[in-house]
Amino acid sequence: MAWTVREITRAMLPVLLALTLVEIGSGLVLGAFETTLLAYPTLLVLVPVTIGTAGNLGSILAARLSTAFHLGLLSFSPTDDRLAGNAIATTALAVSVFPFVGAGAWALTAAAGAAELGLGTVVLVASASGVTLAALAVVVAVVATYIAYRLGLDPDDVVIPVVTNTCDVLGVVVLFVVVAVLV
Repeated sequence: MAWTVREITRAMLPVLLALTLVEIGSGLVLGAFETTLLAYPTLLVLVPVTIGTAGNLGSILAARLSTAFHLGLLSFSPTDDRLAGNAIATTALAVSVFPFVGAGAWALTAAAGAAELGLGTVVLVASASGVTLAALAVVVAVVATYIAYRLGLDPDDVVIPVVTNTCDVLGVVVLFVVVAVLV
């Protein structure tokens, strides 16, 4: 690909327009749960941290996959050890990070005198949401990397924005599905 403004715009404009629609969808989903968020301030604190952390985990994986792709080390095969190892590492990070995310959200709202949910409940909600989001981020990162490859796009340019924006929408949806099940 030539690095001209025209070529970069031609490659990225459709992606950015699609991701704008995805983000609008995220806002609409978030707005639909406004009553729940106002009833449980801990969840209000948990929303941005959960989607941000899931997006970060997905971005790390996307960067690793993109690098492996550029080095010719990624085969997109289900038996690819590098692909499986990165997916497992992403999930392990989620398992180890999200309990702290939940505890931190609870501690902040408890310090403000607004902790209406118990510590265990908030940690469970954050952990279940985080592990689910990590699994979804793995799928989105692998699929986005593969599609970028098939379309002749540079995964470095496409995959991270796709993963982070998709994780925003999925983060809101997953968090509220987990809340509906556990709270």
